[in-house]
Amino acid sequence: MRPQRIDDRAAPRPVTPAYLRGQARSFFPLHFGSKADRLQAVHEAAARPIDAAVLEGIRRQNAALPPSPARERHLKALERGAVAVVTGQQVGLFGGPLFTVYKAATAIRAARLLSEESGHPAVPVFWLQTEDHDLPEIARFGVPDADGRPLELVLPHDPLSRRSIAHLRLPATVEELLAELGEVLGHLPFAHEHLAVLRAHYRPGASFGAAFVGLLAELFAEEGLVFVDPRDEAFGSVAVEVHRWALEEAGAIEERLRARAEALRAEGFAVAVALRERSPLSFFHPEGREGPRHRLVAQGDAFALAGGEGRWSRAELLRILGDDPLRFSTSALLRPLLQDRLLPTAAYVGGPGEIAYFAQLGPLYELFGRPMPLLFHRAQFRVLDGRVTRRLARLGLREEDLERDDSELLARLGGSEFSSLEDELLSPLLAALERRAAEILAVDPSLERAIRRTRFSVQRAVSRFSSKVVRAQLQREGRVLEDLRYLRDALRPKGIPQERFFGLAYAAARFGQRDFLRAVLRQADPLDPASRALLEEEIAGGGR
Repeated sequence: MRPQRIDDRAAPRPVTPAYLRGQARSFFPLHFGSKADRLQAVHEAAARPIDAAVLEGIRRQNAALPPSPARERHLKALERGAVAVVTGQQVGLFGGPLFTVYKAATAIRAARLLSEESGHPAVPVFWLQTEDHDLPEIARFGVPDADGRPLELVLPHDPLSRRSIAHLRLPATVEELLAELGEVLGHLPFAHEHLAVLRAHYRPGASFGAAFVGLLAELFAEEGLVFVDPRDEAFGSVAVEVHRWALEEAGAIEERLRARAEALRAEGFAVAVALRERSPLSFFHPEGREGPRHRLVAQGDAFALAGGEGRWSRAELLRILGDDPLRFSTSALLRPLLQDRLLPTAAYVGGPGEIAYFAQLGPLYELFGRPMPLLFHRAQFRVLDGRVTRRLARLGLREEDLERDDSELLARLGGSEFSSLEDELLSPLLAALERRAAEILAVDPSLERAIRRTRFSVQRAVSRFSSKVVRAQLQREGRVLEDLRYLRDALRPKGIPQERFFGLAYAAARFGQRDFLRAVLRQADPLDPASRALLEEEIAGGGR
């Protein structure tokens, strides 16, 4: 189990698609497509108003952010009993990958939907996953260069660090990375505007979390997105409750998780979060709250550290927990329970990987005495600027055609004097073979297998030869191959979906950050999470 992940990585066969088609109902008590279930989720969350001490902590955190009257209204709504629609993400460099923005937009739209349907206010909340320690993933940012090639900017970091990101500061080299980003994006019309926002928050000495939340708070000030950072003294009593439960009920938790994993596999689904034998779901910081964190491993009646030294009895850990709750942090399967104990969560907005591991969580919610929230799938977008749409049109291709390999597409797109070469060479040979087959078999019936093998060998050889001729001609022309390269780099940079590699910076610099966010908010339909294309003409000035 990779700890502390709020991410978008899909399992080998994630639960999400089946969930969206309504085929995994037994693993999810509520379904986003049912209005009755949506109303039930609001009703159940409204029965659990937020604790006063928790709300005060959230108020203090949000008071340090760029001003937002809409956020102030949402905080007052929480005080009066509003429910929460929550999403979250690692605090990635320069805002992290694009799907971070798509998550926030979907949560905002989902909160509006639940408010309108139920008549009960719902507030969008972004959970900052500052407990995480995965610096190799956090400290990188993807952007297309001036030629459309995917470029990855990486902040120097210690890949073996186990300290929670909440306690790490941005190094001076962040200024060099911003300068490099400026060189890459400088030719775009709104680059100066977005880079100024990034520089205001990503400053040497600022914490990773503060830079990230400052950026998102400014981007979504009009929508009033509320932010929660779990590494806060104000949430200590709730953290004690959740981690004490995880330690005391470790055996029952493991038993229920294994039973659920077996049920998932029996239905043909992958288990998104691998289970560790005799391992509680809490992580322990033996050197103090700002020190490295380690997974606990049960050893008889005591606990040791995975990848570390030391041994503590359960009683010792519980004493430490009571004295300093922030010496403990949550794993991927425990984080939702802390989140939903702190907040009156009606719904959670997640990506495919998250929804897949929520399928494992039903038994834990039952054991913890909390209802599982409704789940919305985050919006999925592909940003298509004019250069992409023009190339697709010129080649007569659809986006899904790019899943084919180059030789197949090149042969299809040839349109040259060699496009019929395979048929011209093959047809006479096969016709002659068929015409003489009877005569050959009359000489020796055992030659039937040789005829079949010859036919197959001839077809394969001629097909390969024809493809090579077509490829050679198209490579000589060059333009088609370059177009295919550009399209693949734009839509699936380094072989992964655009929204998981590129960050916001390119879209903000090309279209203007507010115009782009408005386009995303317009299209982010929580009831229809099918992947959508965002076209340049729909973004630039659309909806004004």
